[in-house]
Amino acid sequence: MAQTEYLPHTVPSAPGAKVAIVFSKWYREYSLTMISKCEEVLKAAGFAQPEVHELPGCLEIPLGVRRLLKRDPSLEAIIVFGVILKGDTYHFNVVKDLCMSGLERVSFEFDTPIINEILPVDSINDVIARAGNDNKNKGLEAGLAAAEIIAWRRKYPL
Repeated sequence: MAQTEYLPHTVPSAPGAKVAIVFSKWYREYSLTMISKCEEVLKAAGFAQPEVHELPGCLEIPLGVRRLLKRDPSLEAIIVFGVILKGDTYHFNVVKDLCMSGLERVSFEFDTPIINEILPVDSINDVIARAGNDNKNKGLEAGLAAAEIIAWRRKYPL
C-alpha cells in the first residue's frame, strides 16, 4: 500500500488556515490518536486551532460536515476521522458506501476539501497499524493533505 511519507520540512505553510475536525465516537481512542498527530502538523503549518466535533457514528459525519460548512463558510477544509469495522453482516458496506458518497456530495456542494481518514477495515489490527505513535499514523497524512490542498487553493483562487 502506498503512503505519503510525512517529513516536517515538506509541509507547506498555510498561515491562519481555518479547518474543523469531525470524528465518530466509535473506536474514538484510535481517532483521538490520529487527531493528535494531525493537530501537530496543522500547528506546524500555521493553522488556526481547529474546532473538533465528535458525532455518534461515521454515518452521521457527512450531515455534520454539511452543517459546519453552512454555519461557517470561512472553513477552508474539514478533516474527518473514523473507523468502520467489518462484521458478519452487510451493515459495514451500507455505512461505508453512504458515508463516502455523502462526503463527496458535501465537498462538491460547498467547493470545500474534505480530508477523509475514515478507515473501513477488516480487523482492529488494521486500525492499530494506522493510528500508532509513528510515521504511519494517518493523522500525519491528513494534516499534510490539508496543508497541501489549502496552500494550492490559495495559490489558485476562484
